[in-house]
Amino acid sequence: QVQLVESGGGLVQPGGSLILSCVASGHPGSNYHMGWFRQAPGKEREFVARIIASGRTQTIADSVKGRFTISRDNAPNTVYLHLNNLEPEDTAVYYCNAGTLWTAGYVLGNYWGQGTQVTVSS
Repeated sequence: QVQLVESGGGLVQPGGSLILSCVASGHPGSNYHMGWFRQAPGKEREFVARIIASGRTQTIADSVKGRFTISRDNAPNTVYLHLNNLEPEDTAVYYCNAGTLWTAGYVLGNYWGQGTQVTVSS
C-alpha cells in the first residue's frame, strides 16, 4: 500500500512563495507518476500539476502556469510543488496524487495524501 504525506503548507502573504513536498512510502514502483490537486472551500477539486515517473514530462494547469512549477526526486520518491507569486485565489487544501495513469483526465491513480492547507492572505 502506497502512502503519501504532504508538508509545507501555511499562511503566506500575496506575492509570497511556498514549497510543498509529498513523500511516497510503501514501496511505490519506479513507474509512479506524481502530481498535485487542490480544493478551495465550496469548490470542486481541481488539477494543479503532474510530473511523469521519469521527470521528463510535466503538465501545469493554465490557472497557475508561470507561477507554479513541479519537480521530483526519485530517491526517495518525493514530488515538490513550487508556488510563487501567490494570490488569495490560490487558497486551498493541496493534495498529492500518485499512480500509473497518464491521461487527459489528469488523475494519476487511487493514491492520495491527506492534504496540506495553503492560505494566502494579508
